[in-house]
Amino acid sequence: MIRTILAGLAGGLATNMAMLLTFRGIGFGWDGQGILLTHPTQSKKLIAVWTQLEPLPLVAFNPAPIIAGLIVLAVGHAFIYRAIAAGWPQGVMARGVRMAGLLFFMSYLFWEFFTPFNQFGEPVPLILLELVFWAVTALAEGLAIAWVMEAKRARA
Repeated sequence: MIRTILAGLAGGLATNMAMLLTFRGIGFGWDGQGILLTHPTQSKKLIAVWTQLEPLPLVAFNPAPIIAGLIVLAVGHAFIYRAIAAGWPQGVMARGVRMAGLLFFMSYLFWEFFTPFNQFGEPVPLILLELVFWAVTALAEGLAIAWVMEAKRARA
């Protein structure tokens, strides 16, 4: 139980760091001038949601609840990992990549399809860029969870 919680905490920290480097550092920019807000084909609706329509997204202006929520979600992901990883090939990389694939397809791909594509009308090339960011995020979380969960086995 403790290892699972620690794995989730590690996964949550990895998720937050990956999102900081990709979405904030590249996508939105440290100064709000990133490609996802300044690209000429970007949806005006998406830009308005992130910069004009009140209340503005918490992640941009009061990120603490979102950071904490992502950590809590990652703890839940670690419990899912614990329940299903035994059916996967052994090893941090093999299991971490599978967990990343699960996260990517069950969460991030759905999110991009349903919200930016469906609700905001974001152009496909920018959605593809975001999917790269999400793949990095999923890989960071999946590998962090697997690394903590498999640490004891790797030493044995």
